[in-house]
Amino acid sequence: MANNPSLLPLIAIIVAVIVVTSGAVGFLYLTHRPATNSGVPAVAVGDNVTVNYIGILGSGAEAGKVFDTSFYSVATNNASFPKTLEFGLRASAKNYTPLPVHVSGNTPSSGYTLGNLSFIQVVTGFWQGLVGMTGNSTRTLVLPPSEAYGPSNPACISTQRLSFTLPVVETLSLAAFSADFPGTMVAQGIEFPDPQYGWPVLVLSANASFATIENLPTLGMTASPAGWPIEVTGLSSTTNGTGMITLTNQLSPAQAGHVLGHVAAASGLCGSQSNGRFIVSAVNLADGTFTEDYNTEVTGQTLVFIVTITGIFPPGVVG
Repeated sequence: MANNPSLLPLIAIIVAVIVVTSGAVGFLYLTHRPATNSGVPAVAVGDNVTVNYIGILGSGAEAGKVFDTSFYSVATNNASFPKTLEFGLRASAKNYTPLPVHVSGNTPSSGYTLGNLSFIQVVTGFWQGLVGMTGNSTRTLVLPPSEAYGPSNPACISTQRLSFTLPVVETLSLAAFSADFPGTMVAQGIEFPDPQYGWPVLVLSANASFATIENLPTLGMTASPAGWPIEVTGLSSTTNGTGMITLTNQLSPAQAGHVLGHVAAASGLCGSQSNGRFIVSAVNLADGTFTEDYNTEVTGQTLVFIVTITGIFPPGVVG
């Protein structure tokens, strides 16, 4: 789907306004309403429509960036349309087509099919904002969280220490060894790279039940297991094997809201909603902490949609 050139000036103005006023954008309601002629069909509650859209974050650290669109040319143009952290490019241009929407709050969650179109449920503010539009008209919708994806879920937010320690020598059950080092042989004298941090790991001893390993990092080495550098900032060792490795997340307050992290999906908060992905939403050097937010990036945010109606199908009319 080619981008509509007539939208570019409007998009540029809106993005500029979002960037300049992102702190107060939740109170901003911009609407572009073209003049309508008597007798021209307008979208009413209960209709089915197809709509092109550009979705832009209207608040937060990534305000002004595109999080979703039906235009392939917008999706692939990062220079003119910078993208949010969780923006996902669909495989090809054929996957970018106008969105079929049922204009009602009573759409089944699974949607339904009429003719060759499957109309889906959308957030309240989106379908309500389409009411009164005519074919080929464009409108800008500004949705507060209550009309979009709701507030952030505190259960999906976790605070972590910037610095933490790991033991130099560990004794693991064979099941734990296999979980930590999948596909690695358990035998005395075997050495292999740690899958998270990359440093050498030596198997000191092994029997039918347990394996004792020694982590062998060097001071100053870095790895990025979660998506940003973590540095070995301290090493201690003792003859009885109680030495510790100190690791420090290399994050700064300026990066808050702009870093996407990841963990194994099974170990992340909020289950399948996050799929193990999170945004580093805060970095507090004074407290020595950072915050992992597993809410999706659109949750708890004001959203701006630039929408254009491409088809209107009143009840009983199918595409």
